[in-house]
Amino acid sequence: MLKRIGLDRKVLRSWAMYDWANSAYQTTIVAAVFPIYFNNVASAGIDPNITSSRFAWAKAIAILLTAIIAPVLGALADARPLKKPMLAWFIGVGVATTAAMFWIREGDWPLAMTLSIASNVAVAGSIVFYESLLPHIAAPDEVDRVSTAGYAMGYVGGGLLLAFNLAMIQKPDLFGIPDTGTAVRLSFVSVAVWWLLFSIPIFRDVPEPRPAKERKNHSLGAALGDSGRQLVQTFHELRKFKHAMLFLIAFFIYNDGIQTMIAMAALYGTQLHIPSSALITALLITQFVGIPFSFLFGMVAGRIGARAGVFIGLTVYLGITVFAYWLQYAWQFYMLAIAVGVVQGGTQALSRSIFASMVPRTKSTEFFAFFSVFERYASLLGPALFAAMGAYGYGREAILTLVVFFAVGMILLARVDIAAGQRAARDADAA
Repeated sequence: MLKRIGLDRKVLRSWAMYDWANSAYQTTIVAAVFPIYFNNVASAGIDPNITSSRFAWAKAIAILLTAIIAPVLGALADARPLKKPMLAWFIGVGVATTAAMFWIREGDWPLAMTLSIASNVAVAGSIVFYESLLPHIAAPDEVDRVSTAGYAMGYVGGGLLLAFNLAMIQKPDLFGIPDTGTAVRLSFVSVAVWWLLFSIPIFRDVPEPRPAKERKNHSLGAALGDSGRQLVQTFHELRKFKHAMLFLIAFFIYNDGIQTMIAMAALYGTQLHIPSSALITALLITQFVGIPFSFLFGMVAGRIGARAGVFIGLTVYLGITVFAYWLQYAWQFYMLAIAVGVVQGGTQALSRSIFASMVPRTKSTEFFAFFSVFERYASLLGPALFAAMGAYGYGREAILTLVVFFAVGMILLARVDIAAGQRAARDADAA
């Protein structure tokens, strides 16, 4: 059974545990508790539209910084045996800034924004180096299983701590905590402890890979030049595969809608006066619904095709977006949470599979590095648009802008000839 799911060796289990570790940040800080605390406490007495705008700008800035520095540090880590040291550095910054959120009190929105940006950059940077270890520990026929296992463990780990934090926030007296506000701030500390504790296995059991051609005097400036040249070269190579390139553009657009919905859901619900406990419960529902449906979605797509599966997911997202505009009650937020849980993991997993099928195996590493950069920048436009509309008092209307991302993405996806893209990839490998 462990072999079937990609966890039959200790090194694989220890690698996957980092998904378990950092997903606590994704659930409690990114999606659930922190956005509500930012709105209700850190931004107390401030116009909700201004609060929404500031929160969205913090997200956009963090994404932009990550997209800028990740290729540079990646090039440096490829030139020297620095993947695990870089991973440790980002974890250290992330754990420290997350724990420091305990000191955010009423009106401390500048501190909250600063810590949010720093910790978001840290967790995203850590994931770059975490994922870069996978090809070095898993055989080619194991990569898909091991990657999926890490994704599933992330769902479970993040969901478990979120459930614990929800109980602590709703019933602080059972935990010997004086009030709800203190419980919320302690939930931030719990994320830092969880993240640090469950990061230990990857450092203990996963070896540091040696670079193929180590350059000991490879400076940061040289790394910047290398990464820039590599991205330009990869872009020119990718242009030869027009259907893979068209898919990448479609993915860039509709994934922006998906990532924006994840980042802004709790804050949006808070500003509609849905109780905090209901918002966190809804996000917990999404977390656990996503575990079985990620696998089920893939099985269904195996019968009808990956693109059809993505179309189903994006159609559901369109419905979610329109329904969210009229949202008023907690039970409606629960329904949306279930719908998101059904399609979220499957849509993103199938998107990766489509792209993988249309790029040559001989250039898969280069093209997926480019895919990763696109994926990070695809999380930038939506929050920035939310921020701009919130600043002008259109907080609720901002949710409808996601319809454009999903609709345009679907139109472009329909124009992708996947079979032709796959033939081009096979021809390139044969040549």
